[in-house]
Amino acid sequence: MPYQIQKAVDITQILSKRIQSVTESATLEMTRKSRELRDQGIDVITLSIGEPDFDTPDDVKQAAIQAINNNDTHYPPVPGTLELRKAIADKLLRDNHLNYKPTQIIVSAGAKQSIMNAFFCLLNDGDEVLIPAPFWVSYPEMVKMAGGIPKIIQSTVKQDFKISASQLESAITSKTKAFIFSSPCNPSGSVYTKEELESLAKVLAKNKHVFIFSDEIYEYINFNGKHESIAQFPEIFDNVILINGLSKGFAMTGWRIGYMAAPQYIADACNTFQGQYTSGTCTISQAAALKAVRTKPEDSVELTEMLSQFLERRNILFEGLTKIKGIEPNLPPGAFYLFPDISYYFGKTDGTITIKNSYDLCLYLLANAHVALVSGDAFGCDNCIRFSYAASTQLIIEAVNRIEKALNLLY
Repeated sequence: MPYQIQKAVDITQILSKRIQSVTESATLEMTRKSRELRDQGIDVITLSIGEPDFDTPDDVKQAAIQAINNNDTHYPPVPGTLELRKAIADKLLRDNHLNYKPTQIIVSAGAKQSIMNAFFCLLNDGDEVLIPAPFWVSYPEMVKMAGGIPKIIQSTVKQDFKISASQLESAITSKTKAFIFSSPCNPSGSVYTKEELESLAKVLAKNKHVFIFSDEIYEYINFNGKHESIAQFPEIFDNVILINGLSKGFAMTGWRIGYMAAPQYIADACNTFQGQYTSGTCTISQAAALKAVRTKPEDSVELTEMLSQFLERRNILFEGLTKIKGIEPNLPPGAFYLFPDISYYFGKTDGTITIKNSYDLCLYLLANAHVALVSGDAFGCDNCIRFSYAASTQLIIEAVNRIEKALNLLY
């Protein structure tokens, strides 16, 4: 039987326009590139991962084991178990002084799904979503997947990467459907104060057609004390979709538990959407989440130690970067990232490659310093690169030394 020759396939004519408009996550791309170098036997230090390098607390793991032993392995309710949703409502009252009913809570497979649920339920084709830069890499792509148009509001290191109320007001139009931001912020680590949030809330209160997505996934990684939520202001409470989860604060990235708290009609819509898309998330993960949500972080030895170590690492990394010529970091009070301005190196060369942008610099440092970072263009700020200090102090110190040596070769 003769061999059949397969014709070349034009995937642009086969794949949907929706998926062709979406780009690969920059953080996952850098993880892949660093893994390829490791496979070649090269010692790569990875400061590109947005994941705590700590283990889930033991009592949380034990709750999951107990759920398995109890055969809690059947289909869960689509929005999450009632017990977990009650516990989340209690947590929001306890920590944030926010009153939500359990029916207003939807549990999903990670905070990313919670955001996507709400985007799909709120956005129509052509609706605009305001996104302050720097932003989490997925925000614009998620907006596009739901048919919306991302509109970026720029900020700089001199603003501590926080937009002003006047910037927000200038960006709002009749086409604006939503505003999404994170505090503490990925990638900058910046945290909005209560006064800054109040100034944004006053603008949004005058624009009731704008829904506010408040991504608070880094709530517990805050070195300045009490977390402030924009949902606390009564004049905009009914327009807020609060997003949170267990991945960062409880080192539970692999458990895939996120949640939203929203006005009842939005929660109901997201319940319907999730029911057709994924149904309820893993019962074992929900049992673990129940234990975590009922825990005050300050009462957990593991979480207190994690926060202490993150603070120590931040200070070590900040001190190291400030000593390198041409790197301008700020001192962020939250998350586990630094996002320094590195535009000083644009136009410089080692004789072989010329650095034109943040992506070039990240590739240069990966190849010459064997340190994996994420370029700022992925976060909407091409003048910067993101350093994750979710790594040991020894690795952070070694990474800074390698970077300094590699940068000294540029002229």
